[in-house]
Amino acid sequence: MSTVARLTIDQYDRMIAAGILREDQRVELIHGEIRDMSPIGPDHETAVDKFTEWSFESLPKKKVWVRVQNSVGVPELDSAPQPDIVWVARRDYRSGRPTADDVLLIVEVAESSLRFDRSEKAELYATAGVKDYWLLNLVDHSIEVRRTPNRGTYRELKVYSGRDKVSPLAFPKIALPVKLIFG
Repeated sequence: MSTVARLTIDQYDRMIAAGILREDQRVELIHGEIRDMSPIGPDHETAVDKFTEWSFESLPKKKVWVRVQNSVGVPELDSAPQPDIVWVARRDYRSGRPTADDVLLIVEVAESSLRFDRSEKAELYATAGVKDYWLLNLVDHSIEVRRTPNRGTYRELKVYSGRDKVSPLAFPKIALPVKLIFG
């Protein structure tokens, strides 16, 4: 398949505002291309619910917005991905999407999208400078943690499973038990 035209984030936003793209469409802008997103099944929904609940129970109050399936702006790459969960600095984003400077943690939940989330999405987030990218791997019942972004790749990858616990960079005193998501 070839690309007919590439869009900027501003053009994408104008399409949304004009009703060309509906709110119920599962699409995201990746490298100037409008991409269909994988459908969400019950396992995916449950992982998002569990992680979101843990986030609200664990994070310091009024310090972070926990955004579920909302976009992040990567204007330098003409991209507006929609991660499953993103923690961002608490401020008003009505005038523009959060960018990598605002992001404290991005979480993708993956089963059918596993290959895409490990490759193109990881590269996009690393290029943008997202410091902490977690992939909740529904296939292997593990959490893949990518850190230390450098030139479009993450230098650090650790996989947590079973009875492991993982802590976010932004809040190292809190820890997510892997079994909470997959148990």
